[in-house]
Amino acid sequence: MLHPLLLVLLACLLDRLVGDPRRFLHPVQVMGWAIQALRTLSEAWAGDSPWKLRLAGGVLTLVLTLGSGFSGWLLEQWARQRPVLGSIVVVVALASALAGRSLEQAVKEVLQALPNLAAARARLAWIVGRVVEDLPEGEILRAAAETTAENAVDGLFAPLFWMLVGAFGLGFSSSAPGPLALAWIFKASSTLDSMLGYRRGRLRWLGTAGARLDDGLTWIPARLVALSLPLITAKPGRWLHQFAVALREGAADPSPNAGVSQAAYAYGAQVQLGGLNRYAEGWRQKALLGQGFKAPDQEAVQHMLRLILRLEVLWLLVSLLLAFLVLSGFGIQ
Repeated sequence: MLHPLLLVLLACLLDRLVGDPRRFLHPVQVMGWAIQALRTLSEAWAGDSPWKLRLAGGVLTLVLTLGSGFSGWLLEQWARQRPVLGSIVVVVALASALAGRSLEQAVKEVLQALPNLAAARARLAWIVGRVVEDLPEGEILRAAAETTAENAVDGLFAPLFWMLVGAFGLGFSSSAPGPLALAWIFKASSTLDSMLGYRRGRLRWLGTAGARLDDGLTWIPARLVALSLPLITAKPGRWLHQFAVALREGAADPSPNAGVSQAAYAYGAQVQLGGLNRYAEGWRQKALLGQGFKAPDQEAVQHMLRLILRLEVLWLLVSLLLAFLVLSGFGIQ
């Protein structure tokens, strides 16, 4: 099997070239089926009891994440015995955990539908949680910008971070969980959060463990994005200031990570994000991020997509540099 870091690089390239073909079974679909089956069993046992639902949610989260990670580890061990075929399989599996191209395509489809508001709203509804009915063009563009900023972390940089952690860990021990094992653990937690992480009905208790795990696994990547994005957007003297502002303004968001990511991209693209959003459960006022900048237009959203690609390249280049230092004996021995 190829060096694990090279596998991650090839997976990023494959993701950008191909994305997620809709005709093929995706690992997240399998995770979704497992979550639904486990949820049915959990609710049948727990009923409406809060403590039973919390316990069942914890067990569900443990089973899904460890099962996903173990599946990735087994595939990595299998691939080690089949250098060519194994490398191909692992690269494809890793690419399935990345959403760089699919995020870009989904957002661009919204932009391309404008000025047809009905078509733009229909496409936007696939990628945001807010109610899109009757949104004017300006609000459609703000929603597109905000989901771009948030999903840059959730869909690309968080799984990439854990892949890189696994790649470096596998370099020290062939039996350690590698990039695929850690990527699938993250995708399992992210899928749990997207399916069960709601504060309504039984999910208030059943989805708590998955949501907390997802918050924890995304915490470092979100802040690394906020730290590294100014390197390609700010003047050298403003780098740490922009990072500090993103942390401060992002802290106002109920999510420990979404606000930081959105604030980082608000300052990176110099647009104002946040405001009044309508969700199924009602209206919610989100903190203003980058207050005083212009409202996002089509060019600003396109610029944010370009920043995501440039930052992905930066992360990979830094990873290669670190690997070189380690292999050359200047890093950790």
